[in-house]
Amino acid sequence: MTKLLSLVVSLPIFFTAIYGQFGSIKIEFDDRLLRSDEKYDLINLKEDVQQFFVTTSWDKDYSDLKIPLHIQIVFEGAASKGNVKTYLCKALFSNGSELRYFDNGAQFYYSPGSSLYFDLVLFEPLSAFLAFYAHIILAGVIDTYEYRGGGSTYETAREIALRGASSEYQKGWSSRISLVDDISKNSGLRDARLAYYIGKDLLQEGRIEEGLKELNNMLNGLEKSAIDFGREQSTQYFMKIHSEYLARTFNKLGRRDLLIDVKQLDHDNRDIYKFYLDKMPE
Repeated sequence: MTKLLSLVVSLPIFFTAIYGQFGSIKIEFDDRLLRSDEKYDLINLKEDVQQFFVTTSWDKDYSDLKIPLHIQIVFEGAASKGNVKTYLCKALFSNGSELRYFDNGAQFYYSPGSSLYFDLVLFEPLSAFLAFYAHIILAGVIDTYEYRGGGSTYETAREIALRGASSEYQKGWSSRISLVDDISKNSGLRDARLAYYIGKDLLQEGRIEEGLKELNNMLNGLEKSAIDFGREQSTQYFMKIHSEYLARTFNKLGRRDLLIDVKQLDHDNRDIYKFYLDKMPE
């Protein structure tokens, strides 16, 4: 996956959102496998995708969010059926932190001059594909502000996926249903992420004991996630992103016990925790 998406060769385009919940938007395309005429038909697609994200109000209750959004799309081919040209691609959607989702195969049509808009009832493959991941990332961010606050947003993503699975453009939608189900049902990780961000804010405010209590709650959530889901990818990536901060913080505050606990939970980053443990008295 990393190797594939490191091959993106087209120049990225950056946008700043005005209306919706997404802030700076970085879009990259790799269209090297397409013919010249197929590439030409996509000349306005980046701008259309940008407008789609920034002009759509995804959640009226969280209108002040400005979530960074990174999108990489690798086009694998195109096919024509009558006047409709259908594209196949792989994609990566990310908020630049622990919310990172790779899609192994999408199928959609796109015509120059067409506009993108989100409609939960009227299914359109490209808009639905983009809207699905908009809701997945938005739900994950809302979860860090409110206890399991992203639930209704995950449910909207699931509705989109169900419509996709019953459409003429079914490719990838069953996997997306599984994705949203796995994420939304992983209550341990959802609770851990909320506790992490609350704890981090409290520590920055100098409220040390309260902050450490929340980080301990985070460890409890991660333990629950491990029991319920094993070595689940989203949990592993969360720990990869935040392991250095946790190790450094527990070391600085003299909490060897919490450092040992996180090391036992997060085997992939145990060398980081061991480094900081070795610097502490037993």
